[in-house]
Amino acid sequence: MRKTFSNFLPAAIPFVVVTLAVEWLVRAGWIKAFLVPPPSAVLETMLRDWPELFAALAKTSVGALTGFALSAVGGIAIGVFLSSSKTIQRAFYPYAVFFQTVPIIAIAPLLVIWFGYGLRTVIASAFVVSIFPVIANTLSGILATDPALRDLFRLYGASPSATLWKLRFPGALPQILTGLRIAGGLAVIGAIVGEFIGGQGLGSVVDVARTQQRTDKVFAAVLLASVLGLALFGFINLLSRLLLRRWHASFSD
Repeated sequence: MRKTFSNFLPAAIPFVVVTLAVEWLVRAGWIKAFLVPPPSAVLETMLRDWPELFAALAKTSVGALTGFALSAVGGIAIGVFLSSSKTIQRAFYPYAVFFQTVPIIAIAPLLVIWFGYGLRTVIASAFVVSIFPVIANTLSGILATDPALRDLFRLYGASPSATLWKLRFPGALPQILTGLRIAGGLAVIGAIVGEFIGGQGLGSVVDVARTQQRTDKVFAAVLLASVLGLALFGFINLLSRLLLRRWHASFSD
């Protein structure tokens, strides 16, 4: 318990200081409240509009988590496939880069045309945004296997599939999990962008509050989206600890 508190304290201090500073600056008139609302107003809005915000958070969570799960499964599978041959990498990896280079806001209208308004567009948007880091880190991790260990497996007559699943894939886990951490935050961003176009969720709340000049509500929705991203990041960290703590140097005391 004490260790958890000591780990949390360094991050909590800047948050409290910045929050108090913004509150004072707005109340003193140095910052206009219609540009940056005081944190107390954001908290009041969250409490007053909690039923609406909670319902929107639940919808965003479903879209972001489903898109993230699809990108995790699909990204790892594609990364493993690309690692199987240099020819396959040269043939297909440029198309994987497409997911990284095309701005989601540019193709979001197409997603609405293909999937319609609602949850499917949000899931597709979260998936498109978050899959590339998983592909890239999976491929990089598998290709980074120590050549001496590969030669040792070959010396003992291990098949390519046995080498992949008993050596190369386990060795790539740290990089795969790093890709999942990045993908988790991107999935939330993709879900919000999808909701701007396809409706519902926190993205819709932000869009409506913007047109109403309700910056306090915009900040409240953005804060909840950030909490969702942090929760997903924390889950991946917990998964990393469970999978790597017994052998990886990053978890050594």
